[in-house]
Amino acid sequence: MGAPSSFVLAVLTLHSVSAMGGCSTVDLPAAQPSHRRLLQDTNLAARPEANIPVLVAARVPSEGSGSFPASSSPRGGHHPTPNEVAPPAAAGSSPHRPSKSNDWLTSMRWLYLTVLPAAGLLLLAGIACWLLPCRKSAVATIGPWKTGLSGQLQKAFVTGVPKLQRSELERACEDFSNIITSYPHYTVYKGTLSSGVEIAVVSTMITSSKEWSEHSESCFRKKIDTLSRINHKNFINLLGFCEEEEPFTRMMVLEYAPNGTLYESLHAEDFEHIGWRGRMRVIMGLAYCIQHMHELNPPVAHPDLQSSSILLSEDGAAKIVDMSVWHELISKGKTPTDGELDPHHEQVSAALAGNVYSFGVLLLEIISGKLPDPAHDRSLVSLALECINNGDRSLVSLLDPTLNDHKEDELAIIGKVIHACIQSDPRNRPSMREITARLREAIGISPVAATPRLSPLWWAELEVLSAAEAG
Repeated sequence: MGAPSSFVLAVLTLHSVSAMGGCSTVDLPAAQPSHRRLLQDTNLAARPEANIPVLVAARVPSEGSGSFPASSSPRGGHHPTPNEVAPPAAAGSSPHRPSKSNDWLTSMRWLYLTVLPAAGLLLLAGIACWLLPCRKSAVATIGPWKTGLSGQLQKAFVTGVPKLQRSELERACEDFSNIITSYPHYTVYKGTLSSGVEIAVVSTMITSSKEWSEHSESCFRKKIDTLSRINHKNFINLLGFCEEEEPFTRMMVLEYAPNGTLYESLHAEDFEHIGWRGRMRVIMGLAYCIQHMHELNPPVAHPDLQSSSILLSEDGAAKIVDMSVWHELISKGKTPTDGELDPHHEQVSAALAGNVYSFGVLLLEIISGKLPDPAHDRSLVSLALECINNGDRSLVSLLDPTLNDHKEDELAIIGKVIHACIQSDPRNRPSMREITARLREAIGISPVAATPRLSPLWWAELEVLSAAEAG
């Protein structure tokens, strides 16, 4: 009886499904009698909008996956219309089978709640993985002393002039035994960093805080502020300073120029004299640098512009230095303007015009090779004016006899510039911008050509700046 009964049950079930308007594969070989009666007694028509065979629901577990319930929730689920009736459910299964709409909603939920956030996280992780190596590679190049500049010196090109430790400078200057020159008020030491980059360390001769007045401290700090604003390749730039009380220390760290002063190259017998083209390069370097100082805001006038205040780089380029502060420190008078001028102050024009006059005297010294002793300054200027006013003689009679390769056209323009610079009335003197333009037109040396070509310190600065910008 078992086999025929099962066969009859299957036939009856197929007949009942056919009566409902469709046929499907049946997966209920062991259906209970109550289910058979339900199938036989229910005679609903198929959905008019879709004449599709109805699948008999298979057994579906009621437990969810953990993230979403197995059946649709009343809030977001699909409610059947009067023409839609859920297929009969097997015992223990969910009363409703998710429709295509529910499937779509579930897919969208997975998309918004899982797929999109995961994709966003992956995108952010990818960007971080791409940026991190770039940052690491940039920062890795500026570890302390790797470029020849200490960690403190590296900050000079990002945050301003740094305050340095005496112990660091003492090591660089061989316990302050490497003296370049010594004056009554200050001493200049030569220092060498680990990479071989050379620096100059200038120290006051005052060794006690009792001898260091408020006036001295004011001059020292004002000069640091002024020098930190001048950033030109034809200027001995300030790299740092040191101030400590035990032992008492006031120092400035400057660039180092190895070829001495312009004064020595023009007048000392044991120095190699400069040829015409080299002197023209010095003139243009001075002109470009002084113009830069005058056009700062507020403008800066050099307080003591003479050939002893001009150093020469390894390849003979001019480097202006300002050592006036070390004389001002011990003065008993009021605090000077220290070179920096208020653009609205009545003395600004006089100070800038004074630089123009000094530049004219420097031109005379450079082309003549004559000693510019202040006591003989006016006589040299008077002699130059006499030569310039006599068109036949020009400045040839004042020309340094060692200059056999000079150019007449360049000398003629230089004579006219000198004549304009040394006018007795400051109001009649040209600006440095006008002087520079006139000289460049005649001599043809650009700002780049007038600056030092061989300077390891400038390359070190460039490396530090590039790494800081990349980071």
